[in-house]
Amino acid sequence: MARYSDAVCRLCRREGTKLFLKGDRCFSPKCGIDRRGYPPGQHGQGRARFSDYGVQLREKQKVKRMYGLLEKQFASTMHRATRLKGRAGENLLILLERRLDNVVFRMGFATSRAEARQLVRHGHFLVNGCRASIPSMMLKPGAQVTIVEKSRKVARIVGALETLEGRSVPQWLETDKDAFRGTVKSMPSREDITMPIQEQLIVELYSR
Repeated sequence: MARYSDAVCRLCRREGTKLFLKGDRCFSPKCGIDRRGYPPGQHGQGRARFSDYGVQLREKQKVKRMYGLLEKQFASTMHRATRLKGRAGENLLILLERRLDNVVFRMGFATSRAEARQLVRHGHFLVNGCRASIPSMMLKPGAQVTIVEKSRKVARIVGALETLEGRSVPQWLETDKDAFRGTVKSMPSREDITMPIQEQLIVELYSR
């Protein structure tokens, strides 16, 4: 499957904000956007001027890159969001938050969504007692995510759990560090998503 393989710090610089794609590095002085807070490329330090379409496109690219989706995956999720009751923009964000790879990251079992996606694909987690290896799996309230017993000594998972105390777990999730288990307590709400996202711009882009 196609996947971006270049330096991910370039993505944060392109969008002009931290997307937290590299875990702990994003909180260190080595963060690319802190060191060079302008877009990458030869003309990155020039003054950028965006049309209305350009502003909408940048917002869509930011959210897509934040959650690590490909274009077709993101468009499919957006289409599904428009068919649900309520506001399409909020539905989109809620669907993205309910993905298994995002839930694993939010619970603190991984330091980034990309790391969580890889751990899920390698079968390190159980969902309601069954091994799950599909990052896009949608979780419902009451779902339990458990680290496979043999995977509890994996260096990446151990490292993520060691830094869990310094991270905040959203209210709609609950993590039991000692039991290597997390629970989806309820559906996420728009207030639980604290990243600076203007979802209405994405809706307008797909409404063209």
